[in-house]
Amino acid sequence: MAKRRETKKQRPTKPGLQPGHRAKSEGKTLRSYGVGALPMINHILRRMRLPEILRKGLPADDPRVELPTYRGLSVLVRNVLISREPIYGVGQWATRYAPGLLGLRQQDITRLNDDRIGRCLDRLFDGLDNGLIMAVVRQVIDEFKISLNELHNDSTTVSFYGAYEDAEQEGRVRGRSTLAITFGHSKDHRPDLKQLLYILTVTDDGGVPVYFTSANGNTTDDTTHRQTWDLLHELVGRSDFLYVADCKLASSENMNYIARQQGRFITVLPRTRKEDQQFRQRLLKKPDAVDWTELFVQTKERVCNGKVIKAVVDRVSVCSQDTLSKEGYRLLWYHSSKKAENDAHSRTRRLQRATRELTELRDRLQGPKTRFAERKKVEPAVEEILKACDVESLLSVDIHEQEKARYRQAGRGRPNKKTKYVKEVKKQFDLTWSVDTIRVAEEEACDGIFPLVSNVKEMTAEEILRAYKRQPIIEKRFSHLKTDFSVAPVYLQSVSRIQALLGVYFFVLIVQTLLERELRQAMQRESVESLPLYPEDRACRRPTTRKVLDLFEGVQRHELSISGQKAEVMVTELSDLQKRILKLLGIPSKGYGQ
Repeated sequence: MAKRRETKKQRPTKPGLQPGHRAKSEGKTLRSYGVGALPMINHILRRMRLPEILRKGLPADDPRVELPTYRGLSVLVRNVLISREPIYGVGQWATRYAPGLLGLRQQDITRLNDDRIGRCLDRLFDGLDNGLIMAVVRQVIDEFKISLNELHNDSTTVSFYGAYEDAEQEGRVRGRSTLAITFGHSKDHRPDLKQLLYILTVTDDGGVPVYFTSANGNTTDDTTHRQTWDLLHELVGRSDFLYVADCKLASSENMNYIARQQGRFITVLPRTRKEDQQFRQRLLKKPDAVDWTELFVQTKERVCNGKVIKAVVDRVSVCSQDTLSKEGYRLLWYHSSKKAENDAHSRTRRLQRATRELTELRDRLQGPKTRFAERKKVEPAVEEILKACDVESLLSVDIHEQEKARYRQAGRGRPNKKTKYVKEVKKQFDLTWSVDTIRVAEEEACDGIFPLVSNVKEMTAEEILRAYKRQPIIEKRFSHLKTDFSVAPVYLQSVSRIQALLGVYFFVLIVQTLLERELRQAMQRESVESLPLYPEDRACRRPTTRKVLDLFEGVQRHELSISGQKAEVMVTELSDLQKRILKLLGIPSKGYGQ
């Protein structure tokens, strides 16, 4: 059985009785269990009805199965949220916790192993379709009152070590299609690794994931939007929700398809479009002809000499003149002073990197053992540097060729008056380069410029911009996917189990997001500005699920059994901060972990 990579180091063993251990003395038995944040996670799972939906939505288990699939998957969801153990370590991890907190019976603990977890993933693969995903999401929407007016879509890549030769092409397992793990455009900047595409859609209401799917590793984003929009249309039940995505949405086929269905969209126009080039040329030739209207000023407060000073972080303007894309949709041009600074810094760094790498290449060219003996080897090396640094239009590089003569004896022996010498001529190359100041000036004139295209007419330019600026919320979910939950790179050999595991991570993301959303909304209702979750009790204005899980990590439950008497249960006394968080979440602190 393959396994997920374990990226979290094992914690050093602490003195005393550890969770999952038992101590005996003179007819007394003390058993300790971990509690942690499991009661909070179980609170969210119950409201989601995830175990129940899995039980009903997955194919029926064989009557001989000792551990039901929905229970094994529920344990895996809790494991990924709390510990991210490799699959072969889930059974041992589960022994640290009371079975009831994991939704298990006492006898189920010994049945948890990598083989059974793998079989649970097999069953999930057999039943993981749009119907099951929609059932979970609809329950979440109804129970947690999630708004579906604005949805954000994006994709990332999940990388894999190993050849995966049997998975390079699409196949079928038990009558269901499997994806192709293959090379493609890596968003992890790992072109040496094979991959799958992970496509996610979240709401602007707390960034709650409402749909996911996976695709072949070489699938391009622009081919996925129409199918995704159709499924979201079915989920929402209407077509007027706002669909926000990156520049891959901005193809004529995608935008026209959504518009024909009375859908609404916002996306960014790619640099490759003719409209982009025309506006930038207009800005270069007649900058005064472009009229800008300031939309808003973003400020940040800082304390200086005991006084609160507001510093300007960004000034955002929009071109006052309405323009249209070639399809006839609204094309809005924005200018951001912060983006202009970032563009200038990025260009400077790219030029510095290219200069450094060209210098290193020149030193190699002039070395005594250089392998660059021909111009046809030098030119590709230079082009590769310019392309990698994205300065092909900014740097002009000249390759100089010269002949270097060297003399050696024609034969052996000590040299004398009659010794003959042979002249050897070897080609040697040198590089010189210069910055194209005209092209740099042209780029500087366009720093901070970016276009958004939309078919929404009733929204103002500022409303469209602010809607698009909420797009990074989905990047947060991808960050959680790859850091907190360590989804990539994964070590799994069975493609069907890989696809099922990606489904498990989708459920994990929902639980993680709902816990975070519930706490933040409660803080807003109760006018709680911050919680002391940072080290040294520093204020945290926007608490995350990870901070909450870490806060409750040390909570344990101890059961003291004496012969002939009822077991006495003791739970770690909760701190005031822990009780406060439980109250905000609507979870009773009395009986927590019992």
